[in-house]
Amino acid sequence: MAIICSVGKALPKYELEQNRVKDMVKNIFSYTDREINRLLPVFDNASIHHRQFVVGEEWFLEDHSFQERNRLYHQNAIEYSLVAMDDCLAKANLHKKISYEDIDLIAFVSSTGISTPSIDTFLMNERPFREQVERMPLWGLGCAGGAIGLSRVFNWLRANPTKSALLVNCEICSLTFQKSDHKKSNLIGTALFGDGISAALLIGENSPFRSQLSKASPIIKDYSSYTKKDSTDVMGWKVIDSGFEVVFSKSIPALVDSIWKSHMEDFLQYKGITVKDIAGLIAHPGGKKVIDAMKDALSISNEQIHYSSEVLQDHGNMSSATVQYVLQKWLQADMNMGDKGILCALGPGFSSEILLLEWDK
Repeated sequence: MAIICSVGKALPKYELEQNRVKDMVKNIFSYTDREINRLLPVFDNASIHHRQFVVGEEWFLEDHSFQERNRLYHQNAIEYSLVAMDDCLAKANLHKKISYEDIDLIAFVSSTGISTPSIDTFLMNERPFREQVERMPLWGLGCAGGAIGLSRVFNWLRANPTKSALLVNCEICSLTFQKSDHKKSNLIGTALFGDGISAALLIGENSPFRSQLSKASPIIKDYSSYTKKDSTDVMGWKVIDSGFEVVFSKSIPALVDSIWKSHMEDFLQYKGITVKDIAGLIAHPGGKKVIDAMKDALSISNEQIHYSSEVLQDHGNMSSATVQYVLQKWLQADMNMGDKGILCALGPGFSSEILLLEWDK
């Protein structure tokens, strides 16, 4: 098992209202009136009020090279990941303070920029990690990375039950915007994606910090991974001269009713529980259509998934970091001992990741 002690986050400094982004798109893309009337309602139907970005709105009006984009990614990934990590350790649900010297593993998940050495090495240089800390950089998981990162750390802690781990999810989607890409997939991405950075602290079942838990915390009990073969064209990046061009299929909500529903039903049956046993669905909010499809697929109530809708409204889809923002809200909720939660996310592959959580000491 692995115990989730806290989630910290960092909010990029530039915030844009959804209507402002919509107006900018009208000016950036040379759409006809007919195309505007057909395409722009996606901004109104996204159920997003505002999003945060590491760059101001004037940045989106200019062309940028891959080199410039990745330089900004590298700079901001380090800056905001440090803020999220500091916030995470400060909020740890522990009577005894935990420090960077106590961390045995740092996992870094991202899909919106590249770095060799990986970003976690730069984070080590800025905080007093031990040089013996293990590293787990994970790239290319997209929106599923927030859940898959937890599964991989869970496995590591199951093998190292006395140790502690820090999972960082850093997605700077704004830097992938392509102003010359007029395809509908780019417009949908522009209507949905924002920038988000999170950090989660996890400890093993025999960790010396377990006795210091100040209240019931979610324990990862089990997980399940599924990747549909021959579905690599559903979502991801196409690498072009100016950076990453989004691949975003209109079939994603329909895949919720097939792939995700089947995966969930099999997992719940395997664990001997039903949807009614789940206090909270800690779901990655890929978009309003995805949330609605999840509710319809398994008759999930608004109460069970409401934090996913709140995060989408306030931040948009931040790729892998989004489900961590949702998890933070559930950590702050008044949960009872024994309450169960399902954390889940869909991503490139086409993949589905599900984790079973239970609140306990």
